[in-house]
This record gives sequence, structure tokens and C-alpha cells, in this order.
Amino acid sequence: MSGPKEKDKFDNKTVQWINDRLPIFTMMGKEYGQFQVPKNFNYFWNFGAIAMIMLGIMIVTGVFMAMNYVPSATDAFASIQHTEREVNYGWLLRYMHMNGASFFFIAVYIHIFRGLYYGSYKKPRELVWIFGVLLMLLMMATAFLGYTLPWSQMSGWGATVITNLFSAIPLFGGGIVTWLWGGFSVGQPTLNRFYALHFLLPFIICAVVFIHVWALHVSGSNNPAGVEPKSGKDTVPFHPYYTAKDSFGTVVFMTIYFAVVFFAPLILANPDHFKPFNPLQTPPEIVPEWYFLPFYAMLRSFTVGIKILGVTLISAKQQGVAAMFGSILILFFLPWLDKSPVRSARFRPVFKWALRLLVLNMVMLTYAGGLPAAGMALVMGRVGAAYYYFFFLVLLPYLGKNEKTLPLPESISEDYAACHPVIGGAKKALLPLALGLTMALAPHHAQAAEGTPPLPKISWPEQGIFGHYDKAALQRGFQIYRQVCSNCHSMKYVYYRNLEELGYTPDQVKALAATYQITDGPNENGQMYQRPGRPTDRLKAPFANPEQARAALNGALPPDMSNLVNAREGGPDYIYAILTGYEPAPNGFDLMAGHMYNKYFPGHQIAMPQPLTAGQVQFEDGTPNSLDNEARDVAQFLDWASNPHMEQRKQMGLKVILFMLAFAGILLATKRKVWSDVT
Repeated sequence: MSGPKEKDKFDNKTVQWINDRLPIFTMMGKEYGQFQVPKNFNYFWNFGAIAMIMLGIMIVTGVFMAMNYVPSATDAFASIQHTEREVNYGWLLRYMHMNGASFFFIAVYIHIFRGLYYGSYKKPRELVWIFGVLLMLLMMATAFLGYTLPWSQMSGWGATVITNLFSAIPLFGGGIVTWLWGGFSVGQPTLNRFYALHFLLPFIICAVVFIHVWALHVSGSNNPAGVEPKSGKDTVPFHPYYTAKDSFGTVVFMTIYFAVVFFAPLILANPDHFKPFNPLQTPPEIVPEWYFLPFYAMLRSFTVGIKILGVTLISAKQQGVAAMFGSILILFFLPWLDKSPVRSARFRPVFKWALRLLVLNMVMLTYAGGLPAAGMALVMGRVGAAYYYFFFLVLLPYLGKNEKTLPLPESISEDYAACHPVIGGAKKALLPLALGLTMALAPHHAQAAEGTPPLPKISWPEQGIFGHYDKAALQRGFQIYRQVCSNCHSMKYVYYRNLEELGYTPDQVKALAATYQITDGPNENGQMYQRPGRPTDRLKAPFANPEQARAALNGALPPDMSNLVNAREGGPDYIYAILTGYEPAPNGFDLMAGHMYNKYFPGHQIAMPQPLTAGQVQFEDGTPNSLDNEARDVAQFLDWASNPHMEQRKQMGLKVILFMLAFAGILLATKRKVWSDVT
């Protein structure tokens, strides 16, 4: 039996008491305080720590979101709306979680790019790389499961499409799909198991992260030069040098993240995520989140199967599924595909350009994945998939044996002296990625349908960092909704008490609610009854149920207006355009019976009669009741209904960003002070 191990001594008695019984502080000191790392790390090495922080944010916000989530096919969408609207700072949890997924993937993709560029998958770090690829797979699975939980149009149909991919597996595919669904279609059992798995997988990810970091600490870190440390001059302790440097880089990254959370939280959100799942109505385009688009483009690039003598041996679907999953699985074998003795792309000129083309290729695939599956999108998908596999299966093995490399530095200290503080050639490869990704995401937003004129661009007072709602316009918009829109459209996520945010007094809200008769009960006799409305009631719907609405409106079901602005490309511009876009049909236009011509509506045929006309509503404050004013006011009111916490969000965002900028300045000064003695 071994004797007691020597433990570190600490001045703090509480820390010392804990460490004597559980030497966690000794372990942390050795693993991070005394752990020696190459001193020529650049900021690309920061993204591993950033990814861990984003994982923590996702877990914490996810746990609090789960406290109010109802995994029910009938209530899941409503529970998300309840969290965002009624739970204190629920909107902050939702926006941090939904945008956190994108920033988590940004950090991980840059982390993977760094590993590719600097050869961090090479001996002796093969296991570090393999566990990293496993982490990416687990992240993708977790993100897909979370994508389905809001049970929106995009969620439900996305779950249907992606789970159907398993039907491409010969013999067992159909059974696997039925098992995943828990039945013969996506429904309640599917949502239950997806919710359970989405909650479980992040903790499995934490365990794999621990193994990933453990393997890293055993083999040691790679560095931009790709040479191993030769003496103590080549390394520095992780703390305080890289804790200072990583802290600064992390705060810069988090500042960008919070800027999106507070000022553009829906920039990456598809409007179909704000519509409840309807299994009878397929969206025109089922598009995954941006971080899946390159692989999605590969999936749908194959439209013709392989046949011999008229017999289909491999279907187009099987080819697409193989291309998509193979593009990820191939990364596991990267340490054995690239046999070059030189790690860093800085000293591999041909490999460097091939990798830059791969980066641009992934951007092209991202762009293609966001376009309709036809024409050039399919061509780009095929070309992109071809180069992707060519790079890993042909080019890497060839260059590993035949590439003429540049001379390596003698030591890490020599490289540090030559390159500090320049990041190096990787910066040139990452810049196209950042610019290209911005372009690639553009197809998701404000695409006009073919033959439809661009939406008018209105300057709304709520837009911009300092934007705020015009309370008078909101009250006029509510007046229009109450007198016109509420005859057909409901607003089931808005309560009468919420109208105080429009500038009404509590007494005015109470009196307004009392003008409506609300069905309540059952009473002590087991019967439903009518009572005056209260501020705590939801706005009264015009119909008791969807069937009654369809019966009264010739089969049409008007959408709920609570989320209408978020659920339409163009937001309030779209609402304004539709309300002002009614015109006589052009000569020769075949207008269906019961429809009207609207130049901004896709297809130009709309079943809704023109709801607003000039002079229709007499505003209580005397504002001219032109069609333009009416349309603007109701569009602003619907924007408020969709985003009731916008003003609070922006006010908090300004404070957070100012704090983060000041904090970043302090950390930058600290980092420079800490690193001033390193030569």
C-alpha cells in the first residue's frame, strides 16, 4: 500500500482543509498552474476554452428552459412562448440558448480549422483529435434534437425529414425510423424521447470533453510551428500566461455573442420556427440550421441512383446519406490519411492553398444548402462534395508523400521571436471563412418569391440599437386590431394586462377587459359560464376552436397574430406591404374565385379580402386615418406583440456591451503586463 502523497500548502485554511481530504486544488495547480505549454500559441488556441464556456452556457440556460418546457405535441410550442413572454427574463434564456448553439458551433468549427491548419491530429495526438471529432458528432446530435423541441413548422418537418434518412439503411432502415418515431409518424412519443436525449447528451459531452482534455495533457499541446519543445525556454506555465490571454480572447468573443443576443437575436432564425407544427402543411423549403448546411448540401446533391440492367442497386437517397455521414466519419481517419512529417501548414505551401480552397468550398456548400434544391444549388453541392472527398482521400495522401516543404524553425523560441505577435498564415484562410459565411447565410432572410416585387423598406422607430416603440402608434395599432383584425385573427399569447406596456393605465386595462365576455368554468354545477374579462385573461379569440373558424370562413384558418411578425420574412415590412398591396388584377391574370390580387403576396392570389381602407378607423387621438398610417400602426402593434421585451432587451444590452468592452480593455492591459517578461 502506497504512503500518503505530498500535497501543496495553501494560506487559506478552508482551501487547505478541503485539499487535505480531496486534493482538487493540488490537481488544478499541477494541470493548469504548473502545466507547461508552448509559448508561441496564437489566438486560434483560444477557441477550445471558448467552446467549453459556450457548453457551460448552453447547459445552464437549457436547464432553466427545461423548468418551463412541456414535452407535449399540443403544448410544447405554447410553453416556449410562455417562457419567452411570461417568465422573468425568459426571453434572455431563450435568446442565449438559441444563439448560443450557433456560437458554440462557430467556436468548434474554428477550433477544428486550427487543428487542420496546424496538423494537431498528427502523432502523438491522434486520440485528442478522435475524441474531438466524436465531440462534434455528439454536438450535432444534440443540436438536431434541440432543433425539434419547439415543435414548430420547421421543427416537426425537420424531424420528419432527418429521421427518414435512416430508412436508406438496407433491411433495417424502416424499423429504425419507426423506433425513432415511436409510431408510424412524428408525434408525441418522438417529442418525448427527443427531449430526454437532448437533456442527457450535454452531460455525455462534458464527459467526453474531460477525456479530450485529459488526452491533451498527456500528449501535450501542438503549436503554430508544429515542432516539439526542446527546453524550458520554449514553454511557459499555463497560468498566468494563457489564463490572461484566453480571458481577453474569450471576452471579445462573448461581446460579439451578447451583441447578437441583445440586438439581433433572430438574425439566424427561420420564420417557420414561429409557426406551430402542422403535419398537414409542408413548408415550401425545409432548411436546417446554418451549421448543418454544408452536409445538407451534400445530402441532396444526388438525384439519380445507380442502376444495372434496370435494377436500382444504390438509390439517390442512399448515396446522399452516405455522402453526408461519410463527410464526418472520414475525419476520424485523418491522422492516417496525412502522412506528412511536417505538421503546420505554414511550412506546407501546397497543402496551405488546398486547405484554403477547402474553406471556400465549405462556404459554397453552406450557401448551396440554403437555396432551393434545384439548378445551380445542386451543381454547387456536387462540386463541393467532390472536392471535399478529393481533398481528404486523394490530395492529403499524395501531398504527405510528395509535397516539398519549407525549413522548420530550430525551436519554439526561435519561432516566437520571428512571428510574435503575428498570427500567421491561418489568418488569411480564416478571413474568407468569416466573409463567406456572412454571404452564405443571406439566403435565409428576405428572399422575395419569384415574380414578387421587393418589400418596401420602412424606417420603423423600434429598429436600431437605440430603437423604441412609439406608444401612441401602438395604441392606434391595437385599436385597428380590436375593430378590424380581431374579427378573424386571435392573439392567444397576449394578455390584457400586457396592454399596460402600450401606455394604458391599470384602470383602463381593467375596464377594457371587462367589455368582453369570457367563457370560464366549470362551476359547482359542472357547467361553463360567461363572466366579464379580467386583466389576467388572454385577448379573447373570435372563434372557440379552429373548426369553428374554418366553418365561418369558407375553410380558411386565419393565423394567430401573436407571432405574425416573426413568422414572416421581412417582419413589419411584410405586414405593411400586404396591407397596402391590394390592386386590381392585371389584364390576363387568372384570378381564382374568392381570391383578391395582392402584388406582394406570393403568387399574388390572397384569400383575405382587403382588411383596411382609408378612413376605415377613426383614431381616438385625431391622427389622419390614411391607409398608409393605418398599415404602419397595425404593423408596429404586431411587432410589439411578437417582441414585447424589445425595449428591455436593448436597454440591458447596452449596459452589458459597455461592461464587456471595459472588461476587455482591463484584460488586454493585464495580458500585456503578464506577457511583458516573455522573450
